[in-house]
Amino acid sequence: MYIDLVKIFIPTTVAFFLGLFLTPVATHFFFKYKMWKKYSRDASFDNPDFSKIQNGKGELNTPRVGGIIVWFSIFLTTMIFYILSILIDSESIEKISFLSRNQTFIPFFTLLFGSFIGLWDDLIQIYGHSKFAHDDASWRKWKALLIATMSLLIGLWFFYKLGMNSIHIPFMGELYIGILIIPFFIIVALATFSGGVIDGLDGLSGGVLASIFASYSVIAYANNQIDIAAFCGVVTGCTLAFLWFNIPPARFYMGETGIMGLTITIATIAFLTNTVLILPIIALPLVISSGSVILQMASKRFRNGKKLFKLAPIHHHFEALGWPSYKVTMRFWVLSVVSAIVGIILVIISR
Repeated sequence: MYIDLVKIFIPTTVAFFLGLFLTPVATHFFFKYKMWKKYSRDASFDNPDFSKIQNGKGELNTPRVGGIIVWFSIFLTTMIFYILSILIDSESIEKISFLSRNQTFIPFFTLLFGSFIGLWDDLIQIYGHSKFAHDDASWRKWKALLIATMSLLIGLWFFYKLGMNSIHIPFMGELYIGILIIPFFIIVALATFSGGVIDGLDGLSGGVLASIFASYSVIAYANNQIDIAAFCGVVTGCTLAFLWFNIPPARFYMGETGIMGLTITIATIAFLTNTVLILPIIALPLVISSGSVILQMASKRFRNGKKLFKLAPIHHHFEALGWPSYKVTMRFWVLSVVSAIVGIILVIISR
């Protein structure tokens, strides 16, 4: 048990301080190459409430690729401990490496691959001049297709390589679904990615995602999946390092390079820990943010243009009501911590 806790806390701590160390260098690079959007949402968002909250005022001078700090710090931390386990002939060092074929290969490479796709998206919106640079509807459909394709490959790996063919129903047991695990994962991955709209206020996404990954570190530890617990701890540490500089006023935004990789990784971890049906509780702020957008669109479509919220996602609705952005952010943080704790309890007592 002692070595398991060390295996989680040491990489987590290293990841946090490594992220803090890398951030000033990355920030200098971001500003030097002006890595922010060239087109504000104000230009195409005809809504007085949107102008009222002035959400777009920082988009044209704040870098949007801050997620690079998160996934690059995760990559370095993982490689440091993996290389040490190879170079140093010590049982303790060997055990502290958390990169393993049966637990962390898939989430590690899912994070990197998703982050690279997200970086491509960010670069299009930073340096592009086509309609895609405005993040129009057609480009969002292409992104959804990319996510679905990557999820298909992961789902195939789950079914054919890991033999995953069932999901755990809390308080009831395993439900065999066979090959349907593949389309089910695609649906969950797309739904989790849609929660990425939470990256709309300074510090909001960082605090929420850190809570989610911290909860999965605890859940994986309870499942005796120590490598996954360590990996989630590392992600938490790097996300908190990002948050250190993302607290208002934000030095940078997470961007798609952070959101895309992290949200798909959440879905992957949920399947590996067999907690996918409790994921909506653990990631409740993501569900609320994504659900508010869906409800807003449905209301406008089926109620002759009438809206449920002043703005969607819902955190902008609260801003439009007059809440300061920092109050919205901190209340979402509180909700995220509470939902994560409830999720952990449900996982433990439902086994």
